[in-house]
Amino acid sequence: MNETQTLPASLPLFPLAGCILLPGELLPLNVFEPRYLNMVDDARREGGHIGIIQPQSGDAAAPAPGQPALQRVGTAGRIKSFVETRDGRYLLTLAGVSRFALNAEAQAARPYRVGRVDYSGFAQDLAPRPALQGDRSRLIRLLGVWLAGENIQLDWSGLEHMPFEALVDRIAMLAPLPPQTRQDLLEASGSAARAVMIEALVAGLIAARAGGRPQ
Repeated sequence: MNETQTLPASLPLFPLAGCILLPGELLPLNVFEPRYLNMVDDARREGGHIGIIQPQSGDAAAPAPGQPALQRVGTAGRIKSFVETRDGRYLLTLAGVSRFALNAEAQAARPYRVGRVDYSGFAQDLAPRPALQGDRSRLIRLLGVWLAGENIQLDWSGLEHMPFEALVDRIAMLAPLPPQTRQDLLEASGSAARAVMIEALVAGLIAARAGGRPQ
């Protein structure tokens, strides 16, 4: 089945602060709130797609009390694996398919939020990621220095032989970055732009901590 043809124009939304999903990447989820359990049940019956999107930092434009305004761009993920635990939680893995622009929220009689979305600005997401050339060793070295200074241990196993473009996107999803920085990485044109952004950001953080210049 052609993934392009199955992407829904109305998408159940799972707002998660500090979390992005990039096309071609996987996102594990532990779902336990009743409204989101209901969302997963509906998604599994209706094509298997869920929209991962971040709330905005402020909620002055919230559509309703208790509902923070959402970022303008998120990612549609397809349910790749599903397990129900004995205590009623759902353990999911979403596979990122395509980013979307959130045009509006639908007035749906459901306990979760539903968005009217547009994928047309992200046609490249449905193509294989182009191979990325870059200084892989420098990026890894900078990350190691930065994370060591933050007392964060990174398990490099499994990353050593990963294609550079996949490594960059994985870093964008997993590195301990502020929500808006993560959103900027999501909205970047592709892995090459993300690599430039990540290297500049990490080098700047190292320099700021050391009171000197980026290495």
